[in-house]
Amino acid sequence: MPADPESSAEAADVAVENDYDSFAEAYTVENETSLINAYYARPAIVNLAGEVAGRRILDAGCGAGAVSAALRDRGAVVAGFDFSAKMVELARQRLGADVDLRVADIAGPLPYPDGAFDDVIASLVLHYLKDWTAPLAELRRVLKPGGRLIVVVNHPIIFKMVYREADYFATSKWSDEYTFNGQKAVLTYWHRPLHAMTDAFTAAGFRTAVISEPPPAPDARELFPDEMARFPSGAFLSFLFFVLEAV
Repeated sequence: MPADPESSAEAADVAVENDYDSFAEAYTVENETSLINAYYARPAIVNLAGEVAGRRILDAGCGAGAVSAALRDRGAVVAGFDFSAKMVELARQRLGADVDLRVADIAGPLPYPDGAFDDVIASLVLHYLKDWTAPLAELRRVLKPGGRLIVVVNHPIIFKMVYREADYFATSKWSDEYTFNGQKAVLTYWHRPLHAMTDAFTAAGFRTAVISEPPPAPDARELFPDEMARFPSGAFLSFLFFVLEAV
């Protein structure tokens, strides 16, 4: 782990931050069967989404399309976008040419009309951004009134666990190094405290309906015995999940 968030951020600035094009295939292979993605984040999203048959769902930051595929299998009409052209290419391979997939930046205007979707999924994307104001406004715009935004971000306690001397209440940039299917990659995040998240949701026109710290899928303990042995309760902290309603 880096010694502090400032030095880690400086190191990450040497190269393009969060350059998923450079490790898209390795990231996708790793996450097809990983504990954190395949048996924790994705099942939790599907569970929070509930009955989605016939609902129009936008996967914001869709990556290689695993969440979209899971929701489509349950009858949703899915569309998606990602900043990484390589990730969108992999999503097209998974989902087929009939799914509306685009290269777009969540930090800029989105290429969709007002009220186009019943739900939006923003999984593991907002924590890459310092300012949530414009992205949340756009996600609110493309949702129909009463639509839902399901957000997944790094749990804010993780930052404090890694950097024990850091100010939890400050918005802070930090980075960490990962190995995806044998390929090293650096991801750079923006930490913000919980109240800053919920304040931003409210300011953007959302009502917070659910805040969830879910357990992994039931078969995780059998499939990942060594990792899960560290968590006698059967649950662990990695991400924080929200269901927001457009008001």
